[in-house]
Amino acid sequence: MTRVRGLGCVGARPLNRLTAMAKFTSDFLNILDQRGFIHQGSDFGGLDALAGAGQAIGYIGFDCTAPSFHVGNMIVLMMLHWLQQTGNKPIVLMGGGTTRVGDPSGKDETRKILPVEQIEANKASMQKACAKLMQFGSRRTDAIMLDNVEWLTKLNYIEMLRDIGRHFSVNRMLTLDSVKSRLERDQEMSFIEFNYQVLQAYDFVVLARTQGCNLQMGASDQWGNIITGIDLGRRMGTHQLYALTTPLLTTTSGAKMGKSVSGAVWLNEDMLSAYDFWQYWRNVEDADVGRFLKLFTTLPMDEIARLSALEGAEVNEAKKVLANAVTAMLHGHDQAEAAARTAQQTFEEGTLAQGLPTVEIAQAQLTAGLGVLTAFVTAGLAKSNGEARRQIAGGGLRVNDQVVSDETAKLTLTDVREGVIKLSLGRKRHVLLKPSR
Repeated sequence: MTRVRGLGCVGARPLNRLTAMAKFTSDFLNILDQRGFIHQGSDFGGLDALAGAGQAIGYIGFDCTAPSFHVGNMIVLMMLHWLQQTGNKPIVLMGGGTTRVGDPSGKDETRKILPVEQIEANKASMQKACAKLMQFGSRRTDAIMLDNVEWLTKLNYIEMLRDIGRHFSVNRMLTLDSVKSRLERDQEMSFIEFNYQVLQAYDFVVLARTQGCNLQMGASDQWGNIITGIDLGRRMGTHQLYALTTPLLTTTSGAKMGKSVSGAVWLNEDMLSAYDFWQYWRNVEDADVGRFLKLFTTLPMDEIARLSALEGAEVNEAKKVLANAVTAMLHGHDQAEAAARTAQQTFEEGTLAQGLPTVEIAQAQLTAGLGVLTAFVTAGLAKSNGEARRQIAGGGLRVNDQVVSDETAKLTLTDVREGVIKLSLGRKRHVLLKPSR
């Protein structure tokens, strides 16, 4: 068993990284190991026995900072998926309470404090993706969704200090990466952020007491907060608690997972079309295909091995399988097939695919003449007129497959083809402008 340097012990149980020679008996840890999910964990032997007996009850917490999960969140959502698929129980904890504080992990400045109404709206919207990846209900292994606002907002400050705060060492709190890294860079950390780890640890205790929860999972940047929860549970008399983290994911080139040239890759279709979602996966780097097939699909490992062995132009077929599988999981098979068909018509057959993302504009705008800069901003292919100008200077914008060279040009009804005007940014991003009366 390999010890995680500098983390010591929680209670009497050593915290360890998974070793290359480790062998698991539970389907849950075997699947996560084979697919590359495991970064760190506490007492793998104890967790392996629980999961093998179908007694692992694991949770992941999500603060409600946006109206949708993004691809970067999907890796931990897949951990909950596999927990359920192997006969154990997942808990999705929405951070209606902790979002009011703000997690300092990975940040150089205080997160924006959102209004309560916005937090609630975000929470309702985020729930859509969870239902695609887990089965919710009342059976033993059905997922449940809770919100820590239910208990955190009921805490009396004096009682919290007396009953919970007394178990925390400020010396140890200062050693957590989320705190230490800010202090080392002379970045201010507010008192409210400093207390975030207390609230997250208390969440683990509450779930242990009320739901029998025994496992918290998350990305590797949450390791310190999770083991703090294990320690608090030990001090407050819960059953044994466990930790499991997954690596923070980047692409082979070092880019942060879940980011594209146009921004975050959202899971909700009202924030990113199924076609653009499909395109994100179709355009991943060649070296990432095998890894992403393991992490983001449920395809059998032997099929993934076959696809990962493809080389040269054949890698594109593996990318299409990846795009189809992930899109079908989040948006349904019909949407995945439609996106694949649209991409084939656009890139392989050279025809105008009506399935491309479409933005409606008033026909009167074309009658009067719509500035080409405004058109690309309206279509979401440029964030500003200035950006559109820079793209034109570099030859990056096209109208109906013709390069735009004049930034003062105007689009009119004569540019409409088959009821739409096709706008393109580079070779891979296309939007149809559709005039309406």
